[in-house]
Amino acid sequence: MSVYIQSLILGIVQGLTELLPISSSAHLYLIPWLFNWSELLDSFDVALHFGTLLAIGLFFFKDWLDLIKGGYNLAVKKEKSTEGRMFWYIVLATIPGGIIGFLLDHFFEDSLKQPVIIAIALIVMGIILYIADKKCKSKISYEKMGLKETFLIGLSQALAFIPGVSRSGATMTMGRLLKVDRESVAKYSFMLSAPIVLAATIFKFSSFELNIQFFIGVLASFLVGIAVIKFLMQYLKKGSFKVFAVYRVIVGLIVLLICAIR
Repeated sequence: MSVYIQSLILGIVQGLTELLPISSSAHLYLIPWLFNWSELLDSFDVALHFGTLLAIGLFFFKDWLDLIKGGYNLAVKKEKSTEGRMFWYIVLATIPGGIIGFLLDHFFEDSLKQPVIIAIALIVMGIILYIADKKCKSKISYEKMGLKETFLIGLSQALAFIPGVSRSGATMTMGRLLKVDRESVAKYSFMLSAPIVLAATIFKFSSFELNIQFFIGVLASFLVGIAVIKFLMQYLKKGSFKVFAVYRVIVGLIVLLICAIR
């Protein structure tokens, strides 16, 4: 299979899985492993994340403008607003989660990229997500989220260094444990992911190979990411995370079965 088709498939997979609580890192590793493709370069992984970052930036463009404006007004003019408060909550929540996640990823990344470990992470986090979503009531909206909720959700991002856990899976699970409603925790999870992905993109930019393969992957992840955000925000108005939790467990069991057969 040509590298261009592989890039397209991986871009589509990234767009689908990064923004849903099912782990893009697991899928981006397992698909090449399953079909014996060449190993995915770390820089290309970041490039695919850049595509979904663009999707988040475009979909929530007005929200980001309001957040930045509100954050500036709160810091400089002392004008209080929900947007200003949420801007600085995102900043505070990003710093510890980003630093801890970066350090853990740096020390354990290679040792954790094993199909069995990924499968177990998919299953365990799927079960936790299911229980949290089913048992915890929706009492807190996006506008009512305080420092406790935003900080703990941000801190949970550190668990994303384990392939199969999922950044959005960890943050959405933590949000539901804290009784944040589904639509609100999904929106906050998307907004929270942007600074870390942007930082990773800038850090890895010099290693990007700006070729056709790169642009195919980024464009595919961007376009699919837009569609997925729109779908999820609409779906969570009435739906639950159950379908994603069940999917995680099924994929994890399939991977364990393949490992046993091989």
